[in-house]
Amino acid sequence: MAIPHVLRNPVYSISDSDGAAMVRHTSFADLTVGLRRLNLDLGQLQLAIAASEYGSFRQAADRLSITQSTLSRSIRLLEHSLGITIFERSTVGVKATPAGLDFLRTARSLLKQMDTLVARAEAKTRGECGRFVIGFATSLTAGHLRATLLEYCSQFPQVKLGIVEKSRTRLASALRNGMIDLYVAAGDSIDISNRSSSLWSEQAFAVLPHDHPLALQDGISWSDLSNQIILVSQSDSGRDLEALLNARLITSTEPPRIEHRDVSRAEIQNLVSMGLGITLVLESDVGANVSGVVYRELRDSMGPSRIGFSAVWREDNENPALANFLKLLAERYPSPSLA
Repeated sequence: MAIPHVLRNPVYSISDSDGAAMVRHTSFADLTVGLRRLNLDLGQLQLAIAASEYGSFRQAADRLSITQSTLSRSIRLLEHSLGITIFERSTVGVKATPAGLDFLRTARSLLKQMDTLVARAEAKTRGECGRFVIGFATSLTAGHLRATLLEYCSQFPQVKLGIVEKSRTRLASALRNGMIDLYVAAGDSIDISNRSSSLWSEQAFAVLPHDHPLALQDGISWSDLSNQIILVSQSDSGRDLEALLNARLITSTEPPRIEHRDVSRAEIQNLVSMGLGITLVLESDVGANVSGVVYRELRDSMGPSRIGFSAVWREDNENPALANFLKLLAERYPSPSLA
């Protein structure tokens, strides 16, 4: 016969402040309330359940690798504490009394609840449950962030994942206020009050109306953007691409005309499809389903142009779920600050 599940758990003790047995139960429906007033060792409940399962003190003691006298004495102390007889003893074994059946039924329920309580506490300590909130200023359509979050959810399915999309400035404020555990944004972190680490990099693309002359080219150089209307979102990734554009065309005699729009990156691409200009995006935005536009790789003298991403988090955040996410980032994107 298999050992009941409850027997494989640690023994817990619950007693009142002076250790006195203050309650005698004849009905055990309120046992979980009364336990706080009883000098009751939950290990005694485990032994009583084992004796009931095997129908024999000797067989239960053998299976649990303790002496029969130890088990018998423990159950007698339990019966004395409760003020009832749990088992009828005979030469062929033991049988639960009516009051004992009622007690054992409640004891099993209590120990299962203790199992659940301990398992949940241990899982939360290991970061296997609880809540983790990540902020981002990029896209979840495709790319590294999407893949990383999918893997994290696969490894820790019981963690409740919160996702917040905001500008970098608002993400930094949310991190300071404890509203998020970590954020990911394009470019290097400039927040010296928090921990940060470089992650992946993404390729830059130009988004063009499908009938734009540059759409005929496989790739576009930065100089090709001279004298073009460039639509830029107010979001941080848009600002990073604007800075990259200005750096590449600093010596241009015909710089592009940059128009800022206070709309999302997706809406900027819709404006491009209407022929109002072109825009720049990172590869995680290329998967957006926008009709009437084409994506062309931006290139410099070294090849495809790329922008790096960083993760930022608070040093004093002790959330175990954050620690597991950082471990995952370190495995996927090795970095000295994440090792």
